[in-house]
Amino acid sequence: MADLDDLINNGSGFTTAVKGKVTLLPDPPRARRDHLFISVDDHIVEPPHTFEGRMPAKFAEQQPRVIEKDGAHVWMYDGQVFPNVGFNAVVGRPVDEWGFDPSRFEDMRRGSWDIHHRVRDMDLSGVYASMSFPSFLPGFGGQRLQLSTKDPELALASVRAWNDWHFEEWYGSYPDRIIPCQIPYMLDPEIGAQEVYRNAERGFSAMTFTEAPHKLGLPSLHTGHWDPIMRACAETGTVLNLHIGSSSSSPSTSDDAPPDVVGVLFFAYAMYAAVDWLYSLIPVRFPDIKIALSEGGIGWVPALMDRLDHMSSYSSMYGTWDHIKDVSPADVLRRNFWYCALEDPSAFRLLDVIGEDNVLMEEDYPHCDSLWPKTQSVLSTCLKDLPRVTQDKLTYGNAAKLYRHPVPQSVIDDPESFSAGVAV
Repeated sequence: MADLDDLINNGSGFTTAVKGKVTLLPDPPRARRDHLFISVDDHIVEPPHTFEGRMPAKFAEQQPRVIEKDGAHVWMYDGQVFPNVGFNAVVGRPVDEWGFDPSRFEDMRRGSWDIHHRVRDMDLSGVYASMSFPSFLPGFGGQRLQLSTKDPELALASVRAWNDWHFEEWYGSYPDRIIPCQIPYMLDPEIGAQEVYRNAERGFSAMTFTEAPHKLGLPSLHTGHWDPIMRACAETGTVLNLHIGSSSSSPSTSDDAPPDVVGVLFFAYAMYAAVDWLYSLIPVRFPDIKIALSEGGIGWVPALMDRLDHMSSYSSMYGTWDHIKDVSPADVLRRNFWYCALEDPSAFRLLDVIGEDNVLMEEDYPHCDSLWPKTQSVLSTCLKDLPRVTQDKLTYGNAAKLYRHPVPQSVIDDPESFSAGVAV
């Protein structure tokens, strides 16, 4: 496994980009909206004011804040320096400048961290609605805010502050355009469950979570430790999103393999996570739980389905599933899991195996994998051989249903009609 924190903090060794060279390209032309599109995986670069006014006064010195150090913007949190303010936020820059470490906010396209500019960039690429994950400071699963301090009270206050900011500013500024996604409190599952109930009551429909808690030094999925949080998600309909890299690790091979290996295999943890969560029996104990594998692609799903069917002939050798008589592992995978496609043209030919109701699509703004600003043309190319009703499910219908984010009929009738009208 590759250590993502090492990659993030030492990103200059993983790319050929010239450090310090910054070119922000002009706005692209506004894309024609051939598809109504909800992106279920984008990212936020947390702005400097994220935690201001949202933390208890006693944490004034420890709370996350941005300072300048050696000509760069860095986060300070509980006395520690976190140097990467804009992890891989490279959209709108030439490919030869792409890396993992934009070091100043002005080195990024402003839509990376400013919600008003974000919605403007969504308009440019034809994205109606977006679900945005945290970035480097919290970690994709919210883990860094909690595991970087020994003070659980500070960790809880930081998680709550991030969620308050996300709900009030990021989602609250454009509630029709943003799907609210909370970060979990993981240091005490009972308190974490209370947070899920509280956030669901005020309107959160999604939560990010680590794909592999044992990789973070936390109890594994197989212990039952996380059941309070899982129960809360199932009872509130809160979608559990397992983002690639939310375990701070990524599949790799030998230590001396070139960095391309990490990039190519990045998707593979989605497959590992699907199997681990499946055989943890969490979706058996909580049959209403909804699990989305974010940024993992869909090409591996048919092979996994085949493998599960193959193993069914001798699963009693292992015994894990022996007491479960009404559903098979493949049945549970089809019932409780959703998959997120970025650019998987070959896999769309196997939707009959994957399940066309279980596929979502994403733009991944502002990372190097992002389709922005060519999102609409990529959708058209990937989906061109599918019936229009299936295309609509994949580009917005499945996401609108899963995250309970209805699209106005006027926008469905005319995708060219939506616009935030943001003045910049």
